[in-house]
Amino acid sequence: MPQTKKFIIDFDSTFTRVEALDILGEISLKGDPNQESKLQSIKDITDKGMEGLITFRESLEQRLHILQASREQIDELIAALKQKVSKSFERNKEWLRENAEDIYIISNGFKDFIIPIVSDYGIKKENVFANDFVYDENGKIIDFNRDNPLSKNNGKAETIRNVNLEGDIYVIGDGYTDYEIKASGLANKFYAFTENVHRPKVTSQADHIAPSFDEILYINKLNTKFSYPKSRIKVLLLENVHPIGVELLREEGYQVEVATGAMSEDELCEKIKNVSILGIRSKTNVTKKVLDNANRLLAIGAFCIGTNQIDLETCQDKGIVVFNAPFSNTRSVVEMAIGEIIFLMRRFFDKSVGMHQSKWDKSATGSFEIRGKKLGIVGYGNIGSQLSVLAENMGMNVFYYDVIEKLALGNATKLNSLDELLETCDVISLHVDGRKDNKCLIDKEKIEKMKPGAILVNLSRGHVVDIKALKEAILSEHLAGCAVDVFPEEPKNNKEPFVSELIGLPNTILTPHIGGSTLEAQENIARFVPGKIMEYINTGNTFNSVNFPNIQLPFLKDAHRLIHIHHNEPGILAKINQVLAGYNINIVGQYLKTNEKIGYVITDIDKVYESEAIEALKNIPGTIRFRTLY
Repeated sequence: MPQTKKFIIDFDSTFTRVEALDILGEISLKGDPNQESKLQSIKDITDKGMEGLITFRESLEQRLHILQASREQIDELIAALKQKVSKSFERNKEWLRENAEDIYIISNGFKDFIIPIVSDYGIKKENVFANDFVYDENGKIIDFNRDNPLSKNNGKAETIRNVNLEGDIYVIGDGYTDYEIKASGLANKFYAFTENVHRPKVTSQADHIAPSFDEILYINKLNTKFSYPKSRIKVLLLENVHPIGVELLREEGYQVEVATGAMSEDELCEKIKNVSILGIRSKTNVTKKVLDNANRLLAIGAFCIGTNQIDLETCQDKGIVVFNAPFSNTRSVVEMAIGEIIFLMRRFFDKSVGMHQSKWDKSATGSFEIRGKKLGIVGYGNIGSQLSVLAENMGMNVFYYDVIEKLALGNATKLNSLDELLETCDVISLHVDGRKDNKCLIDKEKIEKMKPGAILVNLSRGHVVDIKALKEAILSEHLAGCAVDVFPEEPKNNKEPFVSELIGLPNTILTPHIGGSTLEAQENIARFVPGKIMEYINTGNTFNSVNFPNIQLPFLKDAHRLIHIHHNEPGILAKINQVLAGYNINIVGQYLKTNEKIGYVITDIDKVYESEAIEALKNIPGTIRFRTLY
């Protein structure tokens, strides 16, 4: 970093995510019956001061009067603030330590708690300019040093004049007092820092709005740890992704846009431009046409189990990694299957509808226990196998059929054909994936092979069952009942009407694709999928990806990580290494994995390298995508 460039950083709501005096209030007012109203008063006073509506000294006097804090509570405050450092400063701790000589903290806060926080990041005590508390003999805070210019309006500008810094001065802060430094002609640029708080009066005066510290380093070409600021990574989340997933991605520093429903192909084609991460559920179709418009897309997160709504082949061709949540809602779907089997065997649903129509039908006709009945599971994957265990524990005899050899759990029996399963079992539960081969897997012919009086449960995919044939089987009483959660055509959102031939049929439970829609499942998915995406963005790890070779590696310090995605052709790795050798770049570690279509190489190299080497790697024939991580 050039020695002529000095960075002046504010503390409250910039270096930390909070206003320190607000946190001190939570500590000092603990147990006060008026704590809530007093804390709100402190926040209101802080905001007025930040926006220049009252003088800073008035703001300070009013807040200290409410706080009634003591020296021993400062230690508690420091411990709390250490957990509240802004994420982008945490990410760039190494950079701060390496450039500590040219970093200054100038704050209207207090040295008492600022120095212990910033010193962990290598910032020198003598480079911290802030206010001082005045304590009485009992350690109670009774005032502040009124001779300190930082206790007055425009004190930051006066402090910089007194320090007499040389070179270009860049100010980073969230408040009006930070802008005043630039307004006084003492700084080259003012960056309005909006990672924690956005003040329109402040941002309107800024030379640049910085949603993170990464952004400031990036535009000044000082970014040595991350190749691209996270604040420039755009995320689009559709179909009511759980708020935890939204929050996790925002906390990572990404720009996150949320839409409640699915989008049509044309809508998504327009919306996906400049999006780096797309999050969907089951109703959004990510087609080749959509992907052709995705000029920056790195990853897709399917916040569900299935990925058949995504053109995985085109994603591979374009170097776009896809993650799903294969386990997160398993239990929820299984519990729903068990519940529906019991309801159908006992004809609870029809009885309940009758009661709501004032009909009292107390009868055991057509009502059976599930104990001793034969359950046939079609598809013995994560859901099918767990259903097998729970159903067996409830006394059912479990049989299953899968096109892939699967180990039987408990006393389950594997049958050799779908026909044999259909002919054998009293209840058939479908848990297959959505591949095209499974369209109308259960058609008129297959339904006729089912035992008279059997029950069909479909919690898998809508196109797996021939709906017309199912209707005929229910009306003819060949089947005693069915439960369907998924349909060939489903509304895109809750406002569109549901249309189906199955509406109004006896002993037929229809649900709006909610097999995995429990709070527990949605929270699990919301944590799992963003975690995988962030791990891929940060480290290149592809473990659990549905379309990339799976690689899982540790985060490596003191090296650059290069990601090379290419067509699976002979000799690509040799060409990569020829380029690195040609530029005298030392390889610290290297990992290659391929599938039938693409190869995925992660190379860790020594930090010093020429930019021409990167261009040469990008231009290797067969390259799909290349990026540097850190």
